[in-house]
Amino acid sequence: MTLICSNSHDASFNLATEEYLFSKRTDEILFLYVNEPCVVVGRNQDVLSEVNVDFCTTHKIPVFKRMSGGGTVYHDKGNLNYCFISNRIQGESPLDTAFLQPIVHVLADLQVEVLIGKRKDLWLPGGHKISGTASHVGKMRILHHGTLLYDADLENLENSLAAKLTGIPSRAIASVPSPVKNIRSYLSENDHYAPDADSFFELILQKLISLYCLDDVSRLSSEEISGIKPLSPAF
Repeated sequence: MTLICSNSHDASFNLATEEYLFSKRTDEILFLYVNEPCVVVGRNQDVLSEVNVDFCTTHKIPVFKRMSGGGTVYHDKGNLNYCFISNRIQGESPLDTAFLQPIVHVLADLQVEVLIGKRKDLWLPGGHKISGTASHVGKMRILHHGTLLYDADLENLENSLAAKLTGIPSRAIASVPSPVKNIRSYLSENDHYAPDADSFFELILQKLISLYCLDDVSRLSSEEISGIKPLSPAF
């Protein structure tokens, strides 16, 4: 496993990096990144049916479409994004939940016990969602990525995803709304250590390094960075 952390908070670059790592490399990769506020829409979704475009425009929250399916999500610096990329193995289902086990394991070490839901999402014991995932399956490679709500702005999340145009006849796939909660709130409510987002993400990083028996994280080469073409906003 190669563990890569992005130095960028630019969603256009990080989403494009996922596509680059999926199509240009052949090793197993876990890619971690944190974005500035943005909305990311599944490839089979209609932006106007999923996003409050007026709110996002007013608050300068860009909207992007990603390569995977799944529902629309909100990112900001209180949200850690993880992306697992691997080669397909003949005879194994590319869409099982096994990829989530490292995240479940690390969260348990940090006193966050979670359950895996039927949509390959992660739920706190009280019935709140903290992570949604989406997948993209190619002929040779598989990509699974997800969000991890730690200390996100839930008001911005709710407003960004409150689409004004609903009920429009469409062949697009609609998101399934779920009650959400920040992990930091959960930790505080249960009298556990609840550091700021940067500190918590560093704890996750160190535990992943230990879990995979790595010496350190890897970085993109200058040639790879030059070959990554940032995405344009979807709307």
